[in-house]
Amino acid sequence: MSALFEPLAIGAIAAPHRVLMAPLTRQRAAQPGDLPTDLMRDYYVQRAGAGLIVSEGTQISPEAKGYAGTPGLHSDEQVVAWRRITDAVHEAGGRIAAQLWHTGRVSHPSLHDGALPVSASAVAHDGRTSLFDGDGAVVRVDCPTPRALATDELPRLVEDFAHATRQARAAGFDGVEIHAAHGYLLHQFLSPVSNRRTDGYGATTTGRVRLPLEVVDAVVDAWDPGHVGIRISPLGAFHGLTDDEGAETGLHLAAELALRGLAFLHLSEPDWAGGAALDDDFREKLRTAFPGVIVGAGNYDRPKAEQMLDRGYVDAVAFGRAYIANPDLPERLRHGWPLNDLDKPTVYGGGPAGYTDYPAYAVD
Repeated sequence: MSALFEPLAIGAIAAPHRVLMAPLTRQRAAQPGDLPTDLMRDYYVQRAGAGLIVSEGTQISPEAKGYAGTPGLHSDEQVVAWRRITDAVHEAGGRIAAQLWHTGRVSHPSLHDGALPVSASAVAHDGRTSLFDGDGAVVRVDCPTPRALATDELPRLVEDFAHATRQARAAGFDGVEIHAAHGYLLHQFLSPVSNRRTDGYGATTTGRVRLPLEVVDAVVDAWDPGHVGIRISPLGAFHGLTDDEGAETGLHLAAELALRGLAFLHLSEPDWAGGAALDDDFREKLRTAFPGVIVGAGNYDRPKAEQMLDRGYVDAVAFGRAYIANPDLPERLRHGWPLNDLDKPTVYGGGPAGYTDYPAYAVD
């Protein structure tokens, strides 16, 4: 049997196989309130056959929102709405973790009553975000230069992550994933390109990893390490953020995370976004720095997944775009069945079309 279909303990989560569902922004939460919907429940239930579902990015506070139509996990109403989803996923035999994010400078004042988005520093960038026009269609807009978070605001931000973790537990999730990748807020603190701080939260590698590690520690304290993972993207260009020191910082962070015994480290690889594939040297160094469960994500198919598993570079693989179009992806990979094509215009926003209407494979 392929290692891809062997069971795996991901911290406290018992995954029946190693085909995971990556977090995927879909912008279909109900307004007002950024509430998960029954349509979202159907979408996740269709994909309950994943070894583990990692939910779409879910904002930890109103300030953390960066896109129109994304769900939150900070209000009691959101907890109730998410509970309908997690209960249904569990009834279908699945497991689901909440991805907790703060988008930082990847946002727009229209989402915050005219206030500027926040970041590590007030650095201009060429990032864009997605809003809805008057007809509900997705439109891309430039992000402004953000406001730098004051030092005395950072404890509040850390507590927002801890609060969202407690909300995730109340909502019935099986764990949480901290989003520290893709040019969002925690990644903005990790990179010297976006972090020009001189208050102990920047200037050096140790300073730049300080806030992400404080967040990790607070989230672990709100649950335990066996229910907490983190996503990083140390190499590649994401949302206007590139970082020549990313490999060094990523390995330093990974070693610190290993000391904390997290359930998993989710590595977003740059080739899914048009970047170069990771080389074996970095993969080997990452494995040395973090001996726990590593989840790889980025332009994977079954041959690449099996190759990385066989080499010991990853322990599981999270599929993204393939999971949008193929709710039964593990079985398709297991049996070599063809995959549905992705309908790109329906990925973001809208209703059931391109969301819950992709068919499972019809076995003759």
